[in-house]
Amino acid sequence: MKNARAIQVTTPNTVEPIDMRTHSAQQTQQFGGLLAPLLRSGDVICLEGSLGAGKTCLTQGIGRGLGITASITSPTFVIVHEYGLPQRPYRLYHIDLYRIESAAEASATGLEDYIFGDGICVIEWADRIVDILPEDRLWITMSYLGDSERQLSLRAQGWRYAELLQQLADRLGESSLLA
Repeated sequence: MKNARAIQVTTPNTVEPIDMRTHSAQQTQQFGGLLAPLLRSGDVICLEGSLGAGKTCLTQGIGRGLGITASITSPTFVIVHEYGLPQRPYRLYHIDLYRIESAAEASATGLEDYIFGDGICVIEWADRIVDILPEDRLWITMSYLGDSERQLSLRAQGWRYAELLQQLADRLGESSLLA
């Protein structure tokens, strides 16, 4: 993606998406590392995709890009893993909703405290709780294309995430990640 194009913001909820492919787990993690420095307190990153699509792999890259040195694993059985962020007063919340059936069930577990809190939330299986997610968010749909190849489609909702996608497009244009 050497020739990143400018993303056109037309309304707070309409922005040109970024569609791209990664060709290895390492490249998916590197992409997460490019995204990470653009994230800030209160951001909500929603991940959608089938089992094996690379959601946890992407989250590992985001964590590394935020300076987390601990191993980042899927919180499938505990629902949330919290990670302290170096030099920041807030945390990364890695939420995995694979075992959650509905937005009502998620609400009953208190997940809204994380989602609407000060931390950065990366939510796997976010499509299961759309009704309780903030209106403004970054939505990343991941598709399995082969043993190591993944399709990523990033869609912004709200001004904050439209700006984030523009910054990300600029970073991708300067990066050798997808060359």
